[in-house]
Amino acid sequence: MTQIRSLLIGTALTVLATTAAFAQTAAAPDAMAPMQAPGTPGVTPAPQPLTAPGSTDPLVQKRNADAQANAQYRASKNASKEKYKAQVNKAKKQRKTEKKAATAEMKDQMQAPDQMPAPSAPGVQ
Repeated sequence: MTQIRSLLIGTALTVLATTAAFAQTAAAPDAMAPMQAPGTPGVTPAPQPLTAPGSTDPLVQKRNADAQANAQYRASKNASKEKYKAQVNKAKKQRKTEKKAATAEMKDQMQAPDQMPAPSAPGVQ
């Protein structure tokens, strides 16, 4: 009795899973293809947006508002990131030029002859 019950439950689950999988697959391409004029083979319609623009459903409105807010946040974040990168690059370039100038000045000082007179012995002039 238990074996028959588990066999029936397994069969029912298999049928249910198969039905759900079949329902999710796309229909035949010929059935879904829109009617086209005879002179325009291969023309596909423009893709439709995934959001429902005029929906009165509050959940859909919230989803659309959230998507718009997320897009604005990402755009703002990317703009801030680009601004930060520009500032960092500017600071790096400035530091590099200052470092070159300091190195050149140090080399000039090292290569220049001493401007100070040589020290003489005490008491001798």
